[in-house]
Amino acid sequence: MSAASSKAVVLLSGGLDSYTAAALAREAGFDLYALTVKYGQRHGHEILAARKVAEALGAKAHRELGVDLATLGGSALLGDGEVPKGGLNDNAIPSTYVPARNTVMLALALAWAEVLGAYDIFIGVNALDYSGYPDCRPEFIQAFERTAQLATKAGVEGKQFRIQAPLIAMTKAQIIQRGLALGIDYGLTHSCYDPLPQGTPCGECDSCILRARGFQEAGVKDPLVAHVV
Repeated sequence: MSAASSKAVVLLSGGLDSYTAAALAREAGFDLYALTVKYGQRHGHEILAARKVAEALGAKAHRELGVDLATLGGSALLGDGEVPKGGLNDNAIPSTYVPARNTVMLALALAWAEVLGAYDIFIGVNALDYSGYPDCRPEFIQAFERTAQLATKAGVEGKQFRIQAPLIAMTKAQIIQRGLALGIDYGLTHSCYDPLPQGTPCGECDSCILRARGFQEAGVKDPLVAHVV
């Protein structure tokens, strides 16, 4: 825990990774202030999941902020084209990349953190089992942490912001195992990029494939998509 504050802002998408990162913040003794960004994504199922996760974590507050990146476009997750299915391409940034999404989300989390007097921000990015997004890399997290010091009144006055990415060097299987050890119910989460109307995972998009692989390698069944191999 930061010596300066017991509060932490946690970016909560409703997915497996953000839930685990937030649970690790709670384990470290932080009071959780959960932030979910409605950025114009194709569906609202992950927002509903984020609400369930925030409640399960016992968050002190849960804010939902609307920043409609769909008006700018540039991503299959924002409705520009179809969500790719059928396999991962490790050599290219996929069309599900949302331009500057994590930069926008961290900026919003930083703003709320400064208001709260919180100096720790948790984000569930991962640089191993992921889809190749550039804003999930350690270099980006380090650069944004430096930006937080330069761009805020609190930073200029000597407060030290920490952008905490506890999952960044973990495989998906390791993340799942860590979360289960913390008592996480992954049945509350939502990961699919292109779910069926009732919210059932498609089982074919990159996110579904990564999730299924993680549970398989962890040796446990996914409570949502145990049928996906």
